[in-house]
Amino acid sequence: MKQYFMGIDIGTYESRGMLIGEDFRVTAEHTMAHGMSHPRQGWFEHDADKVWWGDFCGISRRLIEAGGIAPEQISCIGASTLGTDCLPVDEQCRPLRPAILYGIDSRADKEIQWLTRHYGRDVRRLFGHPICSGDTATKILWIKNNEPEVYRRTYKFLTGSSFITAKLTGRYVIDQFLAKGSFRPLYRADGTVNEEECGLYCRPDQIAACAYSTDVAGSVTREAAAQTGLAEGTPVICGTGDSTSEAISVGLTEPGTAFFQYGSSMFYYYCVDRMVQDYISSGGNGSVKGGKVFTIPGTFCLGDGTNAAGTLTRWVRDTFYGEELEMERKGGKNAYAVMAGEAGEIQPGSEGLMILPYIYGERSPIQDPLATGMMFGLKGSHTRKHINRAALEAVGYSTLQHLMLFREMGLPPHTLITAGGGTKNDVWMQIICDMTGMPLHIPETFQCSSYGDAMLAALGAGCLKDFHQLKEKLPEGRIIGPDREKHEFYQRKYPIYRDLYLNNRELMHRMHMDKE
Repeated sequence: MKQYFMGIDIGTYESRGMLIGEDFRVTAEHTMAHGMSHPRQGWFEHDADKVWWGDFCGISRRLIEAGGIAPEQISCIGASTLGTDCLPVDEQCRPLRPAILYGIDSRADKEIQWLTRHYGRDVRRLFGHPICSGDTATKILWIKNNEPEVYRRTYKFLTGSSFITAKLTGRYVIDQFLAKGSFRPLYRADGTVNEEECGLYCRPDQIAACAYSTDVAGSVTREAAAQTGLAEGTPVICGTGDSTSEAISVGLTEPGTAFFQYGSSMFYYYCVDRMVQDYISSGGNGSVKGGKVFTIPGTFCLGDGTNAAGTLTRWVRDTFYGEELEMERKGGKNAYAVMAGEAGEIQPGSEGLMILPYIYGERSPIQDPLATGMMFGLKGSHTRKHINRAALEAVGYSTLQHLMLFREMGLPPHTLITAGGGTKNDVWMQIICDMTGMPLHIPETFQCSSYGDAMLAALGAGCLKDFHQLKEKLPEGRIIGPDREKHEFYQRKYPIYRDLYLNNRELMHRMHMDKE
């Protein structure tokens, strides 16, 4: 009987699942769209039962049906979810409030400021970097300070992948990479719970136990089998975050390789051969969080994300391409495809128009939740085509800014890999390639988080012996090269992008204070 591996990823705006066979090719796949709640400025939430678990159950059943297989043929299951979130659940693993999403949610700004003062010089030792909106402990503290009844009833504080695994198996586990990265200081460097520091946020027993992403956490329970269509007893690995799964799916398995994921936000992982401390640029390029032990044995990783990439292009679409979007709904051409075509008609530099992409504040590399978006150089001759291209270039400049930081640190990458929904836009990828001045490795369209989840499940089941063999089984994808003349043009323009923020940062903050 042939065996299969299932991977399902829950994203910001959609969930995607894949079933792969013993040849590691896709047997079936399915996607489900969902929304994201934005109840207040800086707040971003998901209904975990409806979105996370609902999508997982629906996709699981659809994959089994589309694959034409018996549930018993699935040898192992892997799941990933968006970023590192904060979800309080009761003893039956029922969510007590909507999930507070990853670093894009900046509601805990007061808690961040208080913790920074409270810990003083110990911040770096405990968190590994300046405390920011990506630190889940700050969100737990926010619940403690602002929703005492929810806090009192909480049995566990989970992230998304922990919730899915718990719903499947009844076991509460978290990938050690996520725990050591985003849940500090609740966990020590060895993955054990830090009882001494935990008390400020929650009880030690209220967080999940650490495991490796490929460890088998448990098996599908009878109740979960009834809801998902899976066979009771099917092994389930611990799972991880979407960016980790996607990075693995495209071959981020050796030092010197940088991976940029262009989804709703832009997230990067940079695999290095040694531990790296926090770095703050003396030239105004921003900062890099200190590294941590990576999923790949013997390697370390720098990683962080922006608040907008696809969300910026979505804003452009919804604001300027409403007619095309309506035509798409009626069966016409995809609105994003129209946008890509129009962006390609505009020359590099968008005829003097430049955009800052901080429409939801910003995480990496400036770590400023009060930053705002900006259009600079707007003239009467500009059209939606120029705004469209300038938005793509804004994300390209942000990518270049990160590479500038890596080079300042003496860690220039030798390989750039990209993935995510943004890779469907060839114009966008060429802009990024031209800006960085490096060849850009673009994987096959099916190499995504859910494919990575399925590959990790194959590794967890023992069908693959290690990550080296996993990489050997991956397809080659394609490589595009930079245009040197365009690269030099963008290099000359980059300081304007950098200085637009530096010169207007105080005004952005004053604008925020005036609103309050």
